[in-house]
Amino acid sequence: MTDPIPLLGLLLLVAVPALLLGPVRRRHPSVFWALVGLPFSTFRLLASYGSVMEACGLTVPPSRWRAGLILATTRREVRPVPPRRGMLRPTPTGLRVRLRLAPGQESADVAAAGERLRHAWGVHAVHVAELRPGRVELRLVGFDVLRDVRMPRRCGGSFLRVPVALREDGTALLRDYRAVPHQLTLGATLSGKSMYLRHLVAGLAGQPVALLGIDCKQGVELAPFASRLSALATDPEQAARLLPVLVRIMEERYDLIRARQGLPFDAPEHTLTSDVWGLPAAERPVPIVLFVDEVAELFLAATRKDEERRDEMVTHLIRLAQLGRAAGIFLEVCGQRFGAELGKGATMLRAQLTGRVCHRVNDEASAKMALGDIAPEAVAAACSIPPERPGLAVVGDTSGGWSRIRTPYLSLDDAAARCRENAGLVPQLPALAPFRPLATPSLAPVSLAKATD
Repeated sequence: MTDPIPLLGLLLLVAVPALLLGPVRRRHPSVFWALVGLPFSTFRLLASYGSVMEACGLTVPPSRWRAGLILATTRREVRPVPPRRGMLRPTPTGLRVRLRLAPGQESADVAAAGERLRHAWGVHAVHVAELRPGRVELRLVGFDVLRDVRMPRRCGGSFLRVPVALREDGTALLRDYRAVPHQLTLGATLSGKSMYLRHLVAGLAGQPVALLGIDCKQGVELAPFASRLSALATDPEQAARLLPVLVRIMEERYDLIRARQGLPFDAPEHTLTSDVWGLPAAERPVPIVLFVDEVAELFLAATRKDEERRDEMVTHLIRLAQLGRAAGIFLEVCGQRFGAELGKGATMLRAQLTGRVCHRVNDEASAKMALGDIAPEAVAAACSIPPERPGLAVVGDTSGGWSRIRTPYLSLDDAAARCRENAGLVPQLPALAPFRPLATPSLAPVSLAKATD
């Protein structure tokens, strides 16, 4: 007769960990993935790789010499061969494996089978990245990394490269101003657009960069960073005075580049250049990043005088977007809605903004304005962003690539503190001195009852 005590102990040994796995999976998905998901998915991938690739149509007939060798040595059936697989590399959020594609295959074939691979290997998502012709990398994500955003420890940030969000494949999104000089960021109220802007300012605060702001909401978004800003305009009138100054700075930098081009070729360390990055470090002017929040406010006009001012401001913005990159001037344009209905020059300005970030918007037309002209298939993804996930967005550029991202939480106090710590990095630009904001000291909170007495 079987002893019931050891049997009961065995059941408890199995049941207790099983009951604990549910809360661990919900609250600590990375821990669950490391303990359970990673071994399970690795075993399924290794055991079923060939059959899954064949079921997904990713196999090709073997070469003649290989088929002849199989028939001569084993006499077994010659079956199609899958792409050659490299070693599995575990990551904190999933698995990575590199594939060598067979002749006649392309990365789009593997990407089209991503959903079937996800179900076959029991992971949250499968993303495909092309490394070089004939080589792709499968990035298997074990859980929803955008539910609770945890940025990687090594994000790869550097000069004018700021990590601002987490991609859906578990990698960090870097805002690289040298590669994508100008960007348009759209999002409805409480969509996380301000959080994205906050990360940009905080990330650039510790770099030798001049930060400028145009915030037509009386400065409520950018005023907390006044200690690090070289200029701040809080209404359209101030913006109308700031933009011409910035255009003149751009023209002066082009004069500096032309003077460098006029040097004789036998001059020491002389090289031709068409932008500020080819100048010697001692002569190179400091880069300028201009943040424009609620850009639609610059287009609104109630009188004929307002229309003249609007046309002038839009003209200056278009000139900065078209010519500013070579002069080391970059634009971050943010708003809730942006399109041709804003007025003359809106569509032309949007065409110069290479990068696009679309948070949750109130209508499909807004998503089309942000992504429709560069990645039409991303419009549906932008329209499906739920309101309970602020910070979730779709990012794309003029190359047609796009992905989902989510910005981690950063409090306004922490971002402002970083600006105060790096207040000594504000460069000396005499032309912008009249627009330099005054950093106001922190005030004690006033209760509503006292304020209404």
